[in-house]
Amino acid sequence: MNRLGVVLHLSGSKKLILQTKTKIKTGVQVFDEGLKPVGIILDVFGPVENPYISIKPSIEQPEQYVGRPLYLISKNRRD
Repeated sequence: MNRLGVVLHLSGSKKLILQTKTKIKTGVQVFDEGLKPVGIILDVFGPVENPYISIKPSIEQPEQYVGRPLYLISKNRRD
């Protein structure tokens, strides 16, 4: 399990926004610390070194994740 970053805020369109140092692609599923699926990465934007990520939530109350870390589950060591 790799830490993606901490959720900064919930956008007006109800997307979770966080900043990361991890190189990531869209369409990847993200999880909370209990391995519960939280959503899918919808967009990567901003500076190349520390991009922002927009996550489309798959949960009922995405605002509860503001200030909490989200994670990736790596399928192999090259991810």
